[in-house]
Amino acid sequence: QVQLVESGGGLAQAGGSLTLSCIVSGHTFSDLAMGWFRQAPGKEREWIAAISRMAVTTYYSDAVKGRFTMSRNNLNNTVWLQMNSLKPEDTAVYYCAADADLYFSSYKQSNPRTYDYWGQGTQVTVSS
Repeated sequence: QVQLVESGGGLAQAGGSLTLSCIVSGHTFSDLAMGWFRQAPGKEREWIAAISRMAVTTYYSDAVKGRFTMSRNNLNNTVWLQMNSLKPEDTAVYYCAADADLYFSSYKQSNPRTYDYWGQGTQVTVSS
């Protein structure tokens, strides 16, 4: 079965950086568009970023644009989320997700129902 395993979460100070990783198994990785979401306590799951199959196109939410960078390596089935200039409001559980559909658009990728597979999440806590 398809598995997504996130890592790299932890505690950071405001203004600091963290890099999250997500390793995918059980599916041809280059056939998957990937996304990152986060969910803070008491809030709905929020889309952050998405990257197309060959990393030609990347989309970001306004909340993280200019601070976060999403990338992937199709040789080692890994996607990353480099997070810089962290803020306390970035505190959340971060999830990677995989979309097996061929169509890729910013509108579609921002919808959590688009995604077929999800990781278990990794906690990111940013202190002020």
